Amino acid sequence: MGLSIWLDLYMFFLLFVLFAYLFVSVTVTNLHKSYFYFHFLMMLWPLFQFAIKITENPAIQLVYVKLAFVDLSLLGAGWLVFTFFLTGHTALLRNKKAFLFFIPALLTSAGVFVNYRGMFVQPFDGAYINRYYGPLFWIVIPVLLGYLLVPLFILAKTFASAQAPRTKRKIKLVLIGIVVLLASAVFDIFINVIYFSSAMIVPGLTSLGIFVSAIFFVIAIRRYKMLDIVTIAHQDVIDTIADGILVLDEHERVMEINRSFRPYLDLRLGERFVIESFLKFSCGEPQREQFLQTYREEPLRTARIDIIAEEADRRYISLQTAPIILNKVRVGRIVTLQDITEVRRLVNDLERLAVTDSLTGCYNRHYLTQHLESDIMLHVRGHRPFAILLLDIDFFKRINDQFGHLAGDEVIVWTVDTIRRTIRQTDSIARFGGEEFMIYLPDTAPTEAAILAERIKASIETGQAAVENGAYRLSITVSIGLLSVDTFEGGLQSNPNGYITQLFTLVDEALYQAKKNGRNQVVGSAAFAKRSIS
Repeated sequence: MGLSIWLDLYMFFLLFVLFAYLFVSVTVTNLHKSYFYFHFLMMLWPLFQFAIKITENPAIQLVYVKLAFVDLSLLGAGWLVFTFFLTGHTALLRNKKAFLFFIPALLTSAGVFVNYRGMFVQPFDGAYINRYYGPLFWIVIPVLLGYLLVPLFILAKTFASAQAPRTKRKIKLVLIGIVVLLASAVFDIFINVIYFSSAMIVPGLTSLGIFVSAIFFVIAIRRYKMLDIVTIAHQDVIDTIADGILVLDEHERVMEINRSFRPYLDLRLGERFVIESFLKFSCGEPQREQFLQTYREEPLRTARIDIIAEEADRRYISLQTAPIILNKVRVGRIVTLQDITEVRRLVNDLERLAVTDSLTGCYNRHYLTQHLESDIMLHVRGHRPFAILLLDIDFFKRINDQFGHLAGDEVIVWTVDTIRRTIRQTDSIARFGGEEFMIYLPDTAPTEAAILAERIKASIETGQAAVENGAYRLSITVSIGLLSVDTFEGGLQSNPNGYITQLFTLVDEALYQAKKNGRNQVVGSAAFAKRSIS
């Protein structure tokens, strides 16, 4: 037997080697299964072509001819199924009418196998090694070509719409493979069927085309992980992640984007990502410039910035960018978005708890001391007047003794609410002790401070605090010490803590004098006019 007889067998063994290589080197999924089915059918064609040539029994030769063309019909259907999986059109296979895709292959297979009155194939010189093809052959061939052309059109359309260069490259390889297969089959028909001559038979054309196309398929599968289970599941996985994920190439083009990123910036694959367009959301200008400087000038560093994505409901977003490094070279960048609204609210709540009184919600003594230290020093340096009130609820111990501590808490809360309704938005109130409260009045002259202190005293005196769920209404009075500062002499900037302590001492003495004088009154700093604050 000559080389022409063994060529088909060689192609079969080479295809089998490729099949075995893929089978042991990749994880099996539905996409893999469709390709293995397709590849297995490709292997059978050269095997049957070889089997035809090694037997001299015409009846057995005819069986192998029929099996070869039945295999070719199923190969066309298999290629269509594989294309659906490859391009993500698997929904078509779940449709109730999906069986229609396979009817042409089944009908042609049945016609080939029956070979009614030799309408498909007839022997040449009493054997089927060389043969004549009848009218049914010219029905089978257009069906097979259709099974090749439709996937070719689907792949070409997918290639044209693909944005990512990597996707284009792997689809291009598959397209080349199917074009090779199509061209070899057409060439085989022209040489060995249309221009049939027993003296000039060119064997193995379709088998060789199948093998070459399979090489392109295998390269696409291995080089670009076309059938890698991680790649297949990649989009589904990242779409389930709550954080926004954006993958960019070295030219800032979008390579991947998940569902959580799109509400903030609608981008499509292949489009350029402009970081400035995202920073249109609220963020501090210094932080913005620092972030952009790192992003542009130091691309190998990770950069992070917190922004307010929605002003209406104050949604806080943490934006982070990090380089993608391959072989010590930056090949892209990954941008992640994390909604930190709840974290920020929790932090704000904790900060508020740290500086506020849990019962009344006003500031605590620690915060007020820190706040006054910085703010009062600004007033002193700018020679701007300010005042401090120290307020105490009169006979508070009697309320606790007669009605209990819960009623006492209700009185404290009512007193704070009354003060809040009376003072200005620029004023600050803090719980200084059990029933003592300090009120800071910035940019307030002595006369204005005295008027406001009297107004606070009157508001409390004329109101009534409801206790024990409204069962009792109590009349409350307060004593107030007032310290106004509008002259700034002496070296008070050298010791801010000492200065604040001195202010507290003076206003406390004013409060003590108010209590001593009979309570329910305001005693101002005029009583200590001769006392220097230094």
